[in-house]
Amino acid sequence: MFTIYIIIMLVIVLAAGIYIFFRLRRLLEFYGADTSSKRIKAVNIILAVIPALFCMVLFSNTAVIILHITAAFMLFDIIAYAASKICGKKQKGRVQAALSWFSQSGILPLLTALAIIVYGYYNMNNIRAAEYIINTDKITSSYRILFLSDIHYGTVQNKKVLQDKISVINSHQPDIVILGGDITEEGTSKEEMQEVFKLLGGLENRYGIYYVYGNHDRQPYTTHRTYTDEELVQAISQNGITVLEDSYIEIEQDLILAGRADATMGRTSDRLPPGEILKGADKDKYIIMADHQPVEAAENNKNNVGLELSGHTHGGQIWPAGLFSGIAGVLNYGEYKEGNCKVIVSSGVAGWTYSMRTGKHCEYVVVDINGKR
Repeated sequence: MFTIYIIIMLVIVLAAGIYIFFRLRRLLEFYGADTSSKRIKAVNIILAVIPALFCMVLFSNTAVIILHITAAFMLFDIIAYAASKICGKKQKGRVQAALSWFSQSGILPLLTALAIIVYGYYNMNNIRAAEYIINTDKITSSYRILFLSDIHYGTVQNKKVLQDKISVINSHQPDIVILGGDITEEGTSKEEMQEVFKLLGGLENRYGIYYVYGNHDRQPYTTHRTYTDEELVQAISQNGITVLEDSYIEIEQDLILAGRADATMGRTSDRLPPGEILKGADKDKYIIMADHQPVEAAENNKNNVGLELSGHTHGGQIWPAGLFSGIAGVLNYGEYKEGNCKVIVSSGVAGWTYSMRTGKHCEYVVVDINGKR
């Protein structure tokens, strides 16, 4: 995995550096600089190398901003080139002159990139509801499920955004609350960890609040943890939240809620398969499987799971990550179907690492499961 990251990083840095160098040269020429002089050439090289080096740290806001600006310039270069080919010699005049000027000057690409970045920061601090309806003959009553995942509390999203949203979330009057993992992460302090579970423990419910671990909650990606596993468990339990880790519970007479251990870094051998988790369960009941990462939907279907609830992907937080993961076959965002099992993947309450979202929005999920009348 680390080798793949290094290769991707080097390809991005090299491609960005080459494009930035030549695009800057065109920009300097446009504004009257003599690009044949040694001083201007040196400036050109320095101005290309610096942003390319910043891109070597892909998990940074600076790299994302530089790549968005670079992508905007590339987009307008492509548009200008396509327009020149389509118009050809027939349409020479104001239109082509305007397109050429906007392409060469850099004003429109910069304004476009700025607009996207501003939107990205706004999008990170605006949480909305994603609502789904499921009908099934396996239950006789109805249940409203509230699913919150990927809060990453105290890091890239202003804490007040979630705090102020609690009353709105409670207005949905959920029967069951499921916390889908990555509620906290490596950048969350002990006080913030305790604060968020106290906040979530106060959510309204009829049948309980349940929690599955994500890949960040136990802070595995740092050697400087801010809280221990024991302190995390204590904060969860003392706020009335039940952990489901390769286990299940029965709710009323016709519903089963199961939760899985996280498939960290693609390793599934450390957790029980769905068949083992549901051993002894009445599979004629409606089964909900909470799993932080949207994987093994086919196995869930084989074991009569009616609904899988997952997060982890952030819906492709930075565009076009979600597009590429979707092409690669990842269940990235929204509703999917695997046989008789429906899978709902949330983009999460917040984002990770980057303080912006230029891909999907921030959300919590409300699922109404309606039984036969």
